[in-house]
Amino acid sequence: MAMTDNTATGPEAAHGRPAVDFDAIVIGAGFGGVRMMYEFQKRGITAKLFEAGSNVGGTWYWNRYPGARTDSESWVYVLTFLEEIDMGWKWKERFPTQPEVEQYFNRVVDHLDLRKDMEFNTRVTAAHRDETNNIWKVTTSKGSTYTCTFLITATGPLATPLKPPFPGLNSFKGEWYVTGLWPKHKVDFAGKRVAVIGTGATSVQMVPLIAHTAKSLTVFQRTPSCVLPARNHPLTDHQQAELQRDCLNMFQRVRTSVFGMDFQDPRYRFTDLKSDSEAQRVLEYGWETGGFRFIFQTFADMLTNKECNDLAAEFIRSKIRSIVKDQETAELLCPYYPVLAKRPPLGHYYYEAFNRDNVKLVDIKNNPIKEITPTGLRTGTTEYEFDMIIYALGFDAITGTLAQIDLRGSQGQDLGKQLHERMATAYGIMVENFPNLFMMTGPQSPFANIPVVVDQTADWIGRTILYMRDHGHARMDTKKETADTWREKVNAVFNATVLPQGAKDTNSWFVGANVEGKPIEPLLWLGGVGPYVQECEREINNDFPGFRFSSSSQLENGQSSTGTTTSDGTRESRL
Repeated sequence: MAMTDNTATGPEAAHGRPAVDFDAIVIGAGFGGVRMMYEFQKRGITAKLFEAGSNVGGTWYWNRYPGARTDSESWVYVLTFLEEIDMGWKWKERFPTQPEVEQYFNRVVDHLDLRKDMEFNTRVTAAHRDETNNIWKVTTSKGSTYTCTFLITATGPLATPLKPPFPGLNSFKGEWYVTGLWPKHKVDFAGKRVAVIGTGATSVQMVPLIAHTAKSLTVFQRTPSCVLPARNHPLTDHQQAELQRDCLNMFQRVRTSVFGMDFQDPRYRFTDLKSDSEAQRVLEYGWETGGFRFIFQTFADMLTNKECNDLAAEFIRSKIRSIVKDQETAELLCPYYPVLAKRPPLGHYYYEAFNRDNVKLVDIKNNPIKEITPTGLRTGTTEYEFDMIIYALGFDAITGTLAQIDLRGSQGQDLGKQLHERMATAYGIMVENFPNLFMMTGPQSPFANIPVVVDQTADWIGRTILYMRDHGHARMDTKKETADTWREKVNAVFNATVLPQGAKDTNSWFVGANVEGKPIEPLLWLGGVGPYVQECEREINNDFPGFRFSSSSQLENGQSSTGTTTSDGTRESRL
């Protein structure tokens, strides 16, 4: 049943159009949703958020498997707008664990008094555009329908776990879990024969912990990961004091950096070095420093110079061979593709775990799993018995969760189908034929530290909505040429790297290759946060030349956009 408190403050009510329940509805309570709700609160825009889980956190609510922790350093894995207030939060480690990140979310939400406008245990099942009345009609899993002027999807880039595709799944008599839907109760591995299927970031975090107590642990690998050492450590009081002193400068640095992290720009290009020993020294520095610095703080041309990337990949393989004692296992663990073609996880003694007597690696690239049996699983040549099977199969990234919602545009277009047929967005924020719909971390948004990206996107959306109100606009849609141009830029940047073929060969989610039938093309902008922000700011500073606007009066007269007709018959914005 729809709400009856129609208190719309937008231009629709002022011009006699139907009032709405909220100015905006937000889907999802992860970083994007929380940041968006604060933006609306700050700007006096009424909003309601719906979240399928029972609390805030997004991926840090659902992914509570043992070993879950961030791959971004804690001091940059924050909503940087909180420089405006003193929340007194201090992280315990360089790379915080899931429970600590979840605590951070709750602290932020309660500190900002956002919870009152959030509804939990409620999934948005449908959102249909009512073009006649210029509103969105949003239906939830509880059967309620609400209306809003602006719809914001904050569903997260990695929110829909892949379902185990194996025959006989439900025949297994033991325990089985999907890592992206991990239960809240404690799972005990002690004395059990455990299988982990998958060797992506999740598995890399779980394996070392499970190995400590399991009777045996068998890891089934299709594609080896390029695991970089995290070099995690507790943060001392002295480090905390330094971070607090420098936080304002640091936040400014991350907002303009390539990947939204506090990394120094690489000092070297591979072509500038005169000897292999010099190159080895630079790579050794990145390896020992830990985290993603091996990629982003060593060579400026690692992603564009094949010779440089080949050297870095061989450097990693040599490290694996030096760590893993069994030669055959070491070779199976060695990545055979360009660095960053597949998302590289950070390891916390992952390779060392394979030196334990109770840990075994099984290659299923050429001998895949055929079926799950009542007692375990069977490959093409071998049958295994287990007490527990853990599926760490990854996610239907970026577009997967959007496609699960029955989200219909101005002419009834299905958003998931439209993106499947042609991946074209305006800066990863808007999609043609879906007026007044904004996406947080949508397809073709930056590959970067997520909190920094959502800070920038939320600010842009908030300023855009205020622009619409200040100029009497009720409806905003992207021009086709804007989305087409951004698509071309996203593809051009990706194709200028050494990554495309490797991403395809490794079934990387970067290009959707891990989901059967999904178009293979880059889902993210690899051109950096700084250039991305410049693109978005250019729209605001030039009165949004890439978009069409309509006032309430024009909508009442059946007009769909503000502007004059050009010689080619298209509508050109007057703004």
